[in-house]
Amino acid sequence: MLMNHRRLLVYGYSVYVWAGLLVSAAAVAQDRRQVAEPTLPRNVCTTLEPASDSSSRNDTLRIQDAINRCPAGAAVHLASGRFISGPLTFKSGVTLWVDRDAVLAASTDPRVYDKDGHCGSIDDKGNGCRPFILFRGTQGGGIVGEGVIDGQGGETMVGHKETWWQLARRAQAEGGRQNVPRLIEVDNSRDITFYQITLHNSPNFHVAPKGVEGATFWGIRIDTPADARNTDGIDPGASQDVTITHSFIRTGDDNVAIKAGSGTTSHISLIDNHFYWGHGLSIGSETVGGVSDILVQNLTLDGTTSGLRIKSDVSRGGLVRNVRYEHICLRDNRRPLDFDTHYTPNARGNQIPVYRNIILRDVVGTSGNLVLRGFDAAHPLGIMLDGVRFNMDAHWQVEFAQIQTGPEGTRPALPGKPLGTNVYVGCSQRWVPFPAKNKEQTFPAIPIKR
Repeated sequence: MLMNHRRLLVYGYSVYVWAGLLVSAAAVAQDRRQVAEPTLPRNVCTTLEPASDSSSRNDTLRIQDAINRCPAGAAVHLASGRFISGPLTFKSGVTLWVDRDAVLAASTDPRVYDKDGHCGSIDDKGNGCRPFILFRGTQGGGIVGEGVIDGQGGETMVGHKETWWQLARRAQAEGGRQNVPRLIEVDNSRDITFYQITLHNSPNFHVAPKGVEGATFWGIRIDTPADARNTDGIDPGASQDVTITHSFIRTGDDNVAIKAGSGTTSHISLIDNHFYWGHGLSIGSETVGGVSDILVQNLTLDGTTSGLRIKSDVSRGGLVRNVRYEHICLRDNRRPLDFDTHYTPNARGNQIPVYRNIILRDVVGTSGNLVLRGFDAAHPLGIMLDGVRFNMDAHWQVEFAQIQTGPEGTRPALPGKPLGTNVYVGCSQRWVPFPAKNKEQTFPAIPIKR
């Protein structure tokens, strides 16, 4: 089935001028590409059928061989059924098309991911496993289709008595680091597309783009239990021009985390998404490379522990600037707003986190702690709030913050500022359940005040 192209539109907004804030930054605070809905491949180089023998089979060699032989611009098509594979490496321009009723399951044998003899164990380093799927230095291609990639994080590892997730929890209890594979890594690549695919039960991070220029995640479903440790959804790092849209994410850690530990991350768009259990939408904790020009529009956060979050500390801090949140709905969050420069209280270092030009407009929630915490008087949090509305029992925790308020202000009122108005339409029509597999999901229209 081929889908019609849809241009990704950024909602209009009025620009006000507040002293000390560069609010017009939203004009550039987004992916600079023209992003349209992808299509399923027209050119298929190979269609693979599941093997007919038992579930103990291994499809690694034939899938990898099909990828190696496929020319740029074509796709390897996995037909309906279950495939079991060890690590796969992609080349430029090749797309993996996982059919609607196909499942590509990751091997549970730590030996096939092993880098240094430590995969499937606990040590003081971690990072001892290769990822299940790797894009490295590629251009074009990606993963599409309405099927499932299953990391099998909750299945017992071959030769062990525990699952990948149980190993991660044991490492936490013992103060060590687990060696478990990520589901997908995208390293130093360009123009990568993920479309319609469901990512399920990763042992660790689901998608980790690093050093990426141009990536589109459209209509993705990420579905992993809330207690599966370190199973972040999508974590762009040291990357530019990334769009995440029309996607549904529930996981055991950050639903999305925008990071800058090894380089600058900028021009990221998150538009028309729904988050469920997880730790929310985070920037950080690694911000030393600098994060800028982030646009978040039309997002629901339903039951995430934190909601909108910027987290860092002196061990990994840097400048975070030009971040705009618009038309956000939150409910049942412990910290709906959590902008904190002291993420790790006892952190050591001299990399001071600084957050500037953070703009919230039409952000609606229920109860919880609303944290605005700059580093010190010389490094305050610079933020503007316009139409930020929570229940009156929500609690502001403000320290070292320079706060500007727009015409609609805040509810509850901030100290020394008037109670805001309540002119925006509420969130009651915007909540949607996590979609069942292969079910189409519509998005409610968002009333925009101009």
